Amino acid sequence: MSDQSRAWQRPSIYDVAAHAGVSHMTVSRVLNGHPNIRDSTRERVMQAIDEMNYTRSSIARALATRKAMRIGVMVDGPVEYGPNSTLRALERAARDSGYSVSAFSISDDPDLGVDVGVADLMSQGVDALCVIAPRSSSLDTLREQPIRVPVLVVKADPDPEMMTVAVDQRAGAHAAVAHLVELGHREILHISGPLDWLDARARHTAWEEDLADRGLTIRDALVGDWTSDAGFAIGRDAPAIDDVTAVFASNDQMALGLIHGLSKRGLRVPEDISVVGFDDLPDARHFLPPLTTVRQDFAELGRLGLELLVSRIAGEEPADSAMILPELIVRESTAPPRA
Repeated sequence: MSDQSRAWQRPSIYDVAAHAGVSHMTVSRVLNGHPNIRDSTRERVMQAIDEMNYTRSSIARALATRKAMRIGVMVDGPVEYGPNSTLRALERAARDSGYSVSAFSISDDPDLGVDVGVADLMSQGVDALCVIAPRSSSLDTLREQPIRVPVLVVKADPDPEMMTVAVDQRAGAHAAVAHLVELGHREILHISGPLDWLDARARHTAWEEDLADRGLTIRDALVGDWTSDAGFAIGRDAPAIDDVTAVFASNDQMALGLIHGLSKRGLRVPEDISVVGFDDLPDARHFLPPLTTVRQDFAELGRLGLELLVSRIAGEEPADSAMILPELIVRESTAPPRA
């Protein structure tokens, strides 16, 4: 082999073994965390791996473990910030663990339904299945599918039939409402996402519970579709706005449109009405005014979800559910109500 071809060829496990002065089986044992390896040998092998910039071949690993080293992911609403961010986080966590991800976008189109997605991903021989941002209708269809691999659903409520992981949606909504109440607001409206979405339903339920627990008036929530246009229409036209001093929007995009619509109505945020969002979009701190919102840790969500799946693939019995607490981010879109 010429020196030029060696320059671009990826080093193999045999090259690492030769560089470290050990057998290729010793390198394999080090990579797999085998306990019966001397510290000095393990250190020498790891140094060789670093010096040669060795990347373990997922194909070779799949052959050795008889696993595809692939996670199938079905995602509802892939263009929305939350589902998209969860998918990206899961992909990063999978890559760091030597897995790849095959994604399938679910929609109301019969050719892109849950049943089609399951069949498509299972035909690729995936080792596990993850469902992100499910609607209740898609979850019902999922339960009817013959799935013979571990299944994880990203949703806030535990499920007796499958593993779950989520950011605690109710805790985030509770934090948003508590912040408004502490500022002195008693008339608080909610703009929910579509209530077939489990996350939207959890946020809506928590808002209702908070108002009921405090003896505050529970108005009918106004239902949006996650878009800024929906928030704008509500802010500009909805009669219910006239009777409240604060609005909790179920995502930042609707909050952005809401603030724009309120300005067309002649209302200032937060002088005339306070607004809280949910998600903490990267641009939320640059809204006018900068948006008070609930931050979800999508990186940790992806890492934790992948950890549960890999444990189950390995035949272990991890926890059936895990929850991550969100964080309230207070900025300039909330203030005490006007006297």
